[in-house]
Amino acid sequence: SCLQLGLERFHGVCILGFNSAEWFIADIGAILAGGFAVGIYTTNSPEACHYVAENCSANVVVVENHKQLQKILEIQHKLPHLKAIIQYGEELKEKRPNLYSWSEFMNLGKDVPDAQLHEIIESQKPNQCCTLIYTSGTTGQPKGVMLSHDNLTWTAAAAGRFIMLTDAKEKQELVVSYLPLSHIAAQMSDIWSAMTFGVQVFFAQPDALKGTLVDTLREVRPTAFLGVPRVWEKMEEKMKSIGAKSSALRRKVASWAKGVGLQTNLKRMNGYSEVPVNFRLARHLVYKKVRKAIGLDRCTKCYTGAAPITRETLEFFLSLNIPVFELYGMSESSGPHTISLPHAFKLTSCGKEVTGCRTLIHKPDGDGNGEICFSGRHIFMGYLNMEEKTKEAIDEDGWLHSGDLGKHDKDGFLYITGRIKELIITAGGENVPPVPIEDAVKDAVPIISNAMLVGDKAKFLAMLLTLKCNTDAETGEPGDDLTPEAVEYCQKLGSKATKVSEIISSKDKAVYAAIQKGISAVNEGAVSNAQKVQKWVLLEKDFSLFGGELGPTMKLKRPVVVQKYKDQIAQFYTDADTAT
Repeated sequence: SCLQLGLERFHGVCILGFNSAEWFIADIGAILAGGFAVGIYTTNSPEACHYVAENCSANVVVVENHKQLQKILEIQHKLPHLKAIIQYGEELKEKRPNLYSWSEFMNLGKDVPDAQLHEIIESQKPNQCCTLIYTSGTTGQPKGVMLSHDNLTWTAAAAGRFIMLTDAKEKQELVVSYLPLSHIAAQMSDIWSAMTFGVQVFFAQPDALKGTLVDTLREVRPTAFLGVPRVWEKMEEKMKSIGAKSSALRRKVASWAKGVGLQTNLKRMNGYSEVPVNFRLARHLVYKKVRKAIGLDRCTKCYTGAAPITRETLEFFLSLNIPVFELYGMSESSGPHTISLPHAFKLTSCGKEVTGCRTLIHKPDGDGNGEICFSGRHIFMGYLNMEEKTKEAIDEDGWLHSGDLGKHDKDGFLYITGRIKELIITAGGENVPPVPIEDAVKDAVPIISNAMLVGDKAKFLAMLLTLKCNTDAETGEPGDDLTPEAVEYCQKLGSKATKVSEIISSKDKAVYAAIQKGISAVNEGAVSNAQKVQKWVLLEKDFSLFGGELGPTMKLKRPVVVQKYKDQIAQFYTDADTAT
């Protein structure tokens, strides 16, 4: 059907919708027909969709429903390569030229001779690109990660063998597909590894992450489950709130069982294999029931990845005898690079290299911390039409530079200790480049001097703001007096303020309202909900070289700011239910 629509070799088929059989079929069909399979996040704005579709010269766009269709129709006139749009999730509301329902699309290929398709399949080579994964840059537009046939097939088999997925001929593995398929993690687990090992895939409801996922898990009872940290955190919150409503006796038993579970599992982690009697009792009274309640009673492989997870969350599940294994990698490494295993895991480590993958710690410091670099058959081909960016990522010796800082312990376990790049990764695994958002806020609110986005590992984004004030010419220390322009701006708003302290101490209504209005306007243009600024705070002093927040080239030293204003940042997330 793709061929009938005129799909050309190495042109994109973009897929915009929630996980479904049609998503898989469109993806694999696009590849076999000689095109690129390209997922687009369902939360993308029309502009963000346009960037991807244009960047991969898309001939075909597959959308789930009317809502996603509208985004494409809005930008259709700016996509010269686009030949057809297909809608799979619901009936078409209107007839349009080159717009097809799924059944119409499936019937298009009836008259294309098999020979034509086989000729294209025969011409494909393992080292040619077949899939594009769009990944956020620290600044500017996303980059199209080119993955080859070999990247996908080798990684799917290597990672699947490493975590000991069983071939369906011996035993049927089951998974639930719910994480966005435009992300490498879901694609590797739900499509490629599943296909390699004959895994049975069940599709969750589109509102899975809003709370229906547990219902699906209880129905399916998967044998393997991959969650981003936010998913595990949500489960933890829900379980704690249910626990708090239990009777005193139940709470006491649960508390005892969790103590036993954590102790036993930590000992296990360090090589003790015996199972104490109290652990067996706790398993019977508590752990089995908990697993059943969340649908993980058959799940021997619980994984987390895509963003850092807290020790607290890992210990919470470990105490209930649900070890959650961490894995680490990136789109540029076809997904996984290191994976923790039941017989080889350490809390807060991302595990060891998948067989066939190698790690280099580049320029390590005294503690052994350096940039984590990867090599192996899982390393991507490069970024589509971005030769310079590709050279930044892969050095002359073929090492992929991750931008993450980390170290190995004496047993060869990898630990991630920080990020070189300033990309914020939220608890939901969304990559947010901070600079464009910060710049937009400064543009929208002229009185703002510095804006710094926070939200790494957190549920939402928040922002630290400073006001334009006079600095001491000698020391470079920021003062309390607003700059003349700032005073003038305040007057226009109807505020009499002349000092930063006056605005903050009185929570100056006019100024606070103007800031909120500016931030709301910036949020209007956000590419997705995850990239909206939910809370903000005004700091008493502007950032400066003197205060340590700025470097010699006036570049923001993010780690310093995070440390210096940790109390204000913590405040954003302690009372998480009250918005600004």
